[in-house]
Amino acid sequence: MIVLAVIALLLAAFPLLMFVRNVKQFKRPTVSREQSASVPAVSVLIPARNEEAGIAACVRSILVSTNVEVEVVVLDDSSTDRTADIVRELAATDPRVRLETAPPLPPGWCGKQHACYTLSKLAKHEIITFLDADVRLEPQAMANMVGFLHSSGAALVSGFPRQETVGLLEQLVIPLIHWLLVCYLPFDRMRKDLQPGLGAGCGQWFMTTKTAYEKVGGHGHPLVKGSLHDGIKLPRAYRTCGLMTDTCDATADATCRMYRSAAQVWNGFAKNAREGLGGPVTIWIWTILLAGGHLLPWVVLATNYLLANLEHNSTAYPDAVLQKAPPPPWLQGDRVALALSAVACVLSLVPRWVCAAKYRQSWLGALLHPIGVMLMLAIQWYATVRAWVGRPVGWKGRGHPSLPSVHG
Repeated sequence: MIVLAVIALLLAAFPLLMFVRNVKQFKRPTVSREQSASVPAVSVLIPARNEEAGIAACVRSILVSTNVEVEVVVLDDSSTDRTADIVRELAATDPRVRLETAPPLPPGWCGKQHACYTLSKLAKHEIITFLDADVRLEPQAMANMVGFLHSSGAALVSGFPRQETVGLLEQLVIPLIHWLLVCYLPFDRMRKDLQPGLGAGCGQWFMTTKTAYEKVGGHGHPLVKGSLHDGIKLPRAYRTCGLMTDTCDATADATCRMYRSAAQVWNGFAKNAREGLGGPVTIWIWTILLAGGHLLPWVVLATNYLLANLEHNSTAYPDAVLQKAPPPPWLQGDRVALALSAVACVLSLVPRWVCAAKYRQSWLGALLHPIGVMLMLAIQWYATVRAWVGRPVGWKGRGHPSLPSVHG
């Protein structure tokens, strides 16, 4: 049992140490005094498929941006709701808004990636930013991100918005996005090494230049076009082309309500799993890291506590089961293992609790952290098994790009 406790302690300590190093480097974007003297022009590109619930709020939040000139191009991607009508009404009142219609989806493309690639051809300005339709920006957000694009020296930057969570599954799972980033990605290496595996971003908000985007091929790059997860694949495409990427904390600049039901949370994370945590090899690595560091400590703690009580009862009552058939040594209660596993539990919780405070996340989700990790792993394995049996998860009424039925 001591061996298991030590393993749990090490796997819980690793993300805590990484978090301590990263949290100071994951900063809010700002504009320098020199940069604030000029007014940049940005093309804000929004792919929209059945986004009537949030598209108006998204566009209006962009139109009140300060210290930046914006055009807003919304691409209606075969919506069956009022998305196009809402954008058309906004365009009628503000010439900075344009509604465009997506062409038919070609074979081998994911719908969102094709929409983003199409939007890039419609942008008027050199600086382009891709924004999901469920994101709302603060007035200074766009200028701050332009400042970060210039100051970081990266060709592609990404902001992680504050995630609004209402339902229980939202509160348990969605905050893990920030937590995974700051606990498992070495920021210092990411900013020095062009290794594609170090590339990471948030698909809700990317900013780049047309020159860099066209050099890479953007969302048309072979790594990206058939992907359902441009948050990982787009930064890696830039890095394979020799261009640096970076990311920042947009908690104070942007807000996003990713999903609005438990089913959307489950399927939304499942669609990204095979390109993130649930890859053919990475699923095993992440299962060991997450289960070992955030579930195993609690299992070892509870097991030691129960065994200690059973041993006490077996001494008090000679006919107890344990006296007749004692467990093997590796399953016997041990005070050292109990203490080590208790420390591991605390180390596992600290980063999640700090994330809850720093990134304005759900405290209920932070308190139930082990359950959130367990659900995250369950979603990854659900997506993995679906892929194994030839039924990968699709999204928004479209199957996976690898399936012929999604085209036409």
